[in-house]
Amino acid sequence: MSLFDASPVGSGNESPIDKGRPLAERLRPERLEDFVGQQHILGPGKPLRVQIERDQLQSLILWGPPGVGKTTLARLVARMTRAEFIPFSAVLSGIKEIKAVMADAERLRRSGRRTVVFVDEIHRFNKAQQDAFLPYVERGDIILIGATTENPSFEVISALLSRSKVYALRALTVEEIVTLLTRALKTLELSAPETLLEQIAIFSNGDARTAYNILELASAVAHDGVLEPEAVESAIERKTLLYDKSGEEHFNLISALHKSVRSSDADAALYWLARMLEAGEDRLYIARRLVRMAIEDIGLADPRALEQAIAAQQAAHFLGVPEGDQALAQAAIYLSVAPKSDAAYRALNKAMETVANSTAEPVPMQLRNAPTRPMKEWGYGEGYQHAHNFEDAMNTMECLPENLRGTVFYEPGGRGMEQRIAERLKEIRERRKEGGK
Repeated sequence: MSLFDASPVGSGNESPIDKGRPLAERLRPERLEDFVGQQHILGPGKPLRVQIERDQLQSLILWGPPGVGKTTLARLVARMTRAEFIPFSAVLSGIKEIKAVMADAERLRRSGRRTVVFVDEIHRFNKAQQDAFLPYVERGDIILIGATTENPSFEVISALLSRSKVYALRALTVEEIVTLLTRALKTLELSAPETLLEQIAIFSNGDARTAYNILELASAVAHDGVLEPEAVESAIERKTLLYDKSGEEHFNLISALHKSVRSSDADAALYWLARMLEAGEDRLYIARRLVRMAIEDIGLADPRALEQAIAAQQAAHFLGVPEGDQALAQAAIYLSVAPKSDAAYRALNKAMETVANSTAEPVPMQLRNAPTRPMKEWGYGEGYQHAHNFEDAMNTMECLPENLRGTVFYEPGGRGMEQRIAERLKEIRERRKEGGK
């Protein structure tokens, strides 16, 4: 179901007036069931849905990015609660207009009818304008629904905020926008490959209105009822690089990026990263692979590589497209120029192989806790050496099972931080060996 899709749309019965309206307006839903996204507040049993279904609505503040359905949701609320719907623009309306509408709303309330006043961009109203709504909200003359892209804690006066329920709306996912565009194709009497719709969705960055506008512009240059990449490129003024995210090219590109980083070729890494970004690859998938590179190919040669990769993942998730792409690029450069070592990677593989090919030896007594008196009597904890009681916090206690004593899993390389780690590890192993004699 689409965010702006109404059941009559696409049926071929649209009037010339309808066809002259923007696509986003023509595809608004008339039922809550046709609304896509925001399942965290509109799914079965979720708070806003329950309020609507029980007709227990109170004033609302809908806070979220552009094109996620704030206006559409306000219209649906008015329709489902059988209330008059009066839209306000905070840019165009002043106190005079507010009072005129409030007077009408008060008369409607006395006749038993409710009024939903929808204020788009409510954060643009100054304090005096927002104050003008207060008495009418308090008396129940109106249900106020404000829409804002700004944090209402900072932009809406506290008196109004305390009388309203704030709902945070989320940017639409690629899958949700593809659903919208698929339905819109029927209205436009077009066909298009899903990969092309994904490109539009990715470029739209969670904004359904932007996606619709791109599709509508591209449809003007479509040929024979088929939407081609060239049409979309002309609409968004950029080249579309399409590839199957589950196919060979997907794996070829991530392999090229990984091997370029491993080979310390920052320029090649940036090129392959740019190819994946332009093709619309999932940013968090790229981030996961960068984290893997930091662990697998750099390791303790530069322990900060993992920190940088995790920070890039968080930044990409927090900022979204396109701002977060720069964080991925920064991480790719850092990982490329960092000293390389797979010693920790090989060490774990060797330990795992040893575990798989040997018996599971019991934990040595000196390493076991002894929380009860009987356990102490049985020898639990006997021989334990508390490291902090020794010089340099270094004891000679054996921590491996007897049959594995002396086994070396980790052999640090000679690059970056592992040079210092190797020196320290050599000192530790020699002192432990001497102390065990």
